[in-house]
Amino acid sequence: MSAKHILLRLLTLILFLPFLGYAEGKVVLTEVSGVINPIIARYIGNTIARAEKEKAELLIIQIDTHGGLVTSNHEITKSLLNCKIPVVTYIFPKGARAASAGVFICLASDIVAMASSTHIGAAHPVGLGQEIGKDISKKITNDLAAEIKGIAKEKGKNIEWAEKAVRESVSITEEEAINLKIADIIANDLDELLEKLEGRVVKKDDKEIVLNTKGKEVVKWKMSFREGFLHALAEPNIAYVFLMLGIYGLIYEFSSPGIGLGAVMGSICLILAFFGLSNLSINLAGLFLIILGFILLIAEIKAQSHGILTIGGAVALTLGSFMLIDSSSAPAVAISKSVILSVVITTIAIFFLLISLGIFSQFRKVKTGKEGMIGEIGITKAPIKDKGLVFVDGEIWQARCNSEIEEGERVEVVGMEGLVLSVRKITDETFNSHTSL
Repeated sequence: MSAKHILLRLLTLILFLPFLGYAEGKVVLTEVSGVINPIIARYIGNTIARAEKEKAELLIIQIDTHGGLVTSNHEITKSLLNCKIPVVTYIFPKGARAASAGVFICLASDIVAMASSTHIGAAHPVGLGQEIGKDISKKITNDLAAEIKGIAKEKGKNIEWAEKAVRESVSITEEEAINLKIADIIANDLDELLEKLEGRVVKKDDKEIVLNTKGKEVVKWKMSFREGFLHALAEPNIAYVFLMLGIYGLIYEFSSPGIGLGAVMGSICLILAFFGLSNLSINLAGLFLIILGFILLIAEIKAQSHGILTIGGAVALTLGSFMLIDSSSAPAVAISKSVILSVVITTIAIFFLLISLGIFSQFRKVKTGKEGMIGEIGITKAPIKDKGLVFVDGEIWQARCNSEIEEGERVEVVGMEGLVLSVRKITDETFNSHTSL
């Protein structure tokens, strides 16, 4: 590479560096909210690696979460424990929480800060979608308890309370966290936090780092559009809704093929759903029950089992929805019960409407073909002497009649042979009986 190209690249880097959020000697702020999943774990790991590479003064992780996957939690805590620069977790804004996996993330950082009216705790694994067996539950609890005790000891936090957070699901406010030596600072905004961090000492690899944060420039790093989109897809409620929409689309395509819109949109929704569910570790039994539920509901439309298939489909759909997330691998993640019930009730209502329309259609007068023409009223366009022309339903037809009918007379279609109508003359009284207000 020539000296000219090297100089050009250096000038470009210098000119655009401020806009790229370069963090050397600065405080980096990033936000973590929602479910702790592989997307979040990868994002935090990349953020820590970038902050270390750019030699940031401090990394602040603003957190508000109810928990997430155990595997993702392990990845994040490992990244935090091996981080080369000081890390602060900040439970913010007011009303935020750090529950379940959030407790591990906070304790694995060097300093824990909390805004007022926030809380931390409740890290006990809870089986969702189906009950975790006693032996498995005990194994998971013991493993998590050992992990959090090791983290608390490493960071000088209250080991006894940390274990209780896992075994007894205890949760505490910001003031209680300060008294129990779980949190270090209470700050209601970023400026107050930076001021209170000033002069604090953080130990890293047997070295003491004195924080110099007062008045420091803060660089905010956010998820890219791609990372934000993938994180949203990994939210269980969104993944579940996409799964339902995908199945709806395919059903629509198979019931009225031709345009392909249902197949295209349904396939896209299913792919997005399976991506999200793959980050949540689905229970195949739950997925198969959901599919079975739709099959039974479709069969009801075709077979008319007087409600037996509908009831079976509703039960399978409901059970499958609650079992969809594998409880042993996702102890703190669940599809909202209100979302499940809303989707199930809406689905049953749609199929019930389709069944009702199918039943009512059997009693309606046929409006197409030979049967649809019989009983229609028309006007002769020329005198009929055995054969002639009549105007019926917006079209001119050949017609025959056993008697002569003058032009402009009203006639009623009584039969049809090929494209020739059989008609008879009707009186005003007969015509009035065919009409209504």
